[in-house]
Amino acid sequence: MTPPSSPATPPPDPAAVEDAAIGWLTERDDGFTPAREREFTQWLRADPRHAAAVARLEQTLGLLGELPDFRAELNTTFDRAAPVVPFPPPANPVPHRRPRRAYAWAGVAAALTLSAFVGWRALSRSPEIHYTTTVAGYERARLDDGSTVELNAATAVRVQFTGAERRVQLEAGEAHFAVAPDTTRPFIVNAGGVSVRAVGTAFNVRYATDGAVEVIVTEGKVRVGQAGPASSAAASAPLVAAGERLVLPKRAPPPVVEKVAPSALRAALAWQATLADFADAPLVDVIARFNARSRVQLILADPALADRRVGGTFALDEAEAFVRLLERDGEIAGERRGETEIHLRRAR
Repeated sequence: MTPPSSPATPPPDPAAVEDAAIGWLTERDDGFTPAREREFTQWLRADPRHAAAVARLEQTLGLLGELPDFRAELNTTFDRAAPVVPFPPPANPVPHRRPRRAYAWAGVAAALTLSAFVGWRALSRSPEIHYTTTVAGYERARLDDGSTVELNAATAVRVQFTGAERRVQLEAGEAHFAVAPDTTRPFIVNAGGVSVRAVGTAFNVRYATDGAVEVIVTEGKVRVGQAGPASSAAASAPLVAAGERLVLPKRAPPPVVEKVAPSALRAALAWQATLADFADAPLVDVIARFNARSRVQLILADPALADRRVGGTFALDEAEAFVRLLERDGEIAGERRGETEIHLRRAR
């Protein structure tokens, strides 16, 4: 099991992703050099599938480690196994590799394969995870599918993933979700009897103390309805798109989806961290994230650039710096119009 030769290049299929993840985890257990650790971080950020595979393997090893037979096997059979040599080798190889962990990761992969056939519940249903913040707190967490959640102050959420869906219960406060695409498992956030359903998008949910629920979409679209398996997916439930808000009071007439002015959107999301990770994301989606957080608005003047892929970690309140980065390769030009607009088009 070996990590890829180029951490920035996503493996071609799920099996290759898993093999690469096992290789990285094996090498990490033996000790990363600083350079190798940076390469591992780059590989994780290159594709949401990478982080999801690593999280899935680590979680499964934890579950298997609770089984006496597996622990005994780790302490005996794996001690006699041959070493695993990673590729490409680190610049400063670490002597005396510990093969037991390498074969443990291989055993985890085998357990995951087995679970796909026999439906082992312990592996198909992840443990419920709780996240909470204090009245002056903030937390950003990466979920095991590659999605991220940001918690505002005085917020509590419970996360439960299964093979069929990804479900989050917002018990109090406010949270922003950047959802990794997965058409086979919808991402559903429940708050105060309200269900917000997405596949791959970014949105903010606030559960007020008076029982009202506010949904603001910063990227893509979500469908908002009453919590429950049937109604949450109902076609009649309101559809909220990027730059729109829906407020659902606890007792009131049917809500109306409304457009949100960029300044109001920035004010509503000002509590969030400014850094955002993108992995092969369409430029049009990245621009939407910047416009939600920056005073300087980016205008896509050339529709042909909408699907141009963008990857990296950017400060969303630094639109000027992002435009300068786009201009470096000479294919995109930014036209400044006043102090608050930059129009992006193909360079002539």
